[in-house]
Amino acid sequence: MSKTDVIIIGGGAAGLMAGATAGELGLKTLVLERKAKPGRKLLMCGNSRCNLTTNISEDRMIQMFGRPVGPFLEPALKAFTPSMLQRWFAANGLKTVVKAGNKVYPHTERAMDVLNLFTDLLRDRDVSLACSSVVQTLEKSRGGFRVTTDNFIVESKYVLIATGGISYPKTGSVGDGQVWAKKLGHAVEPYRPGLAGYEVDPKVIKGRIGKVYEKVAVEVMSGGKVLGETRGVYEIEKWGVGGTALTDASRIISRDNLKKYSLKITFFDGGSEEIQPLRMRPVKEAMVTVGGVALDEIDPKTMESKVCPGLYFAGEVMDVDGPTGGYNLQAAFSSARLAVAHIGKRCGKKGLPALDAPKAKSGPGRRRKR
Repeated sequence: MSKTDVIIIGGGAAGLMAGATAGELGLKTLVLERKAKPGRKLLMCGNSRCNLTTNISEDRMIQMFGRPVGPFLEPALKAFTPSMLQRWFAANGLKTVVKAGNKVYPHTERAMDVLNLFTDLLRDRDVSLACSSVVQTLEKSRGGFRVTTDNFIVESKYVLIATGGISYPKTGSVGDGQVWAKKLGHAVEPYRPGLAGYEVDPKVIKGRIGKVYEKVAVEVMSGGKVLGETRGVYEIEKWGVGGTALTDASRIISRDNLKKYSLKITFFDGGSEEIQPLRMRPVKEAMVTVGGVALDEIDPKTMESKVCPGLYFAGEVMDVDGPTGGYNLQAAFSSARLAVAHIGKRCGKKGLPALDAPKAKSGPGRRRKR
């Protein structure tokens, strides 16, 4: 049976950042990914352009996440801000560019370049990545934790779960991290769709399929009250309605567990319409998952479990979700970096190095031949 400093379960955005950070600290690290290749959902982000974050202040981002997510993520977002994330990518060989709506992308606008950067960093920093490694059990052991896969068993004093939510299960997000957390004593909040479209009465979309309305405002109405407002794009699809303004509104609906609601849409010219969706699209089709490991059982200053010492969380495996526009990737990156920084301190490592110096031997645009 082998042992290592830290085991990271999940090779998505949070897991890859956690692995890269562990490499910076010189931690002996193993990243386990259930799929044959890591970062499958990362490759889908921003229509494969990979919207990494939004170019706003951390305080504004915390406000945009809303309660309870914003206050919980505050320590992580202030420790690794949107501007720091951009500097981190640049220092490691991948420049970023700010596009419309303050959305930040890799300058190549290729999600594959982001994934290649991470896998190169893991290789160059001697971080082991084991793909096609389906974790069967995660349990406490005398030395910390024992992780059993189909082919091997490994132990570590610290484990970071970064398995994501349950949206797009074909990418590997199947909810197993939440199952292990529950077995180790954690409560798990029910799953609901976040950033999802809506099915509506056919009369709403008749004659308008394919229509896109820019810069609309959407008010979420319930019981005669306005519970929230979003802005963005309104799109008419053959299956219903969507677009950033409406998908962002779905977070409000899911967070408040609304059963009866309507959406008042105000157009740029001042006109408006009010629709009453029949239902939201299912959580497996949503861009993010509302629900997951309960936030009040995780220390926001370290991402360590309050009920199972040595167990850490990062990203969407927690009850964390954000608006469209790079918020969810920023949450994954910031929470992962905070968690591993704390693990490093407990392993006697010095703090993370400054962001203004290159830390990789290779990167997109100057990568080694494989």
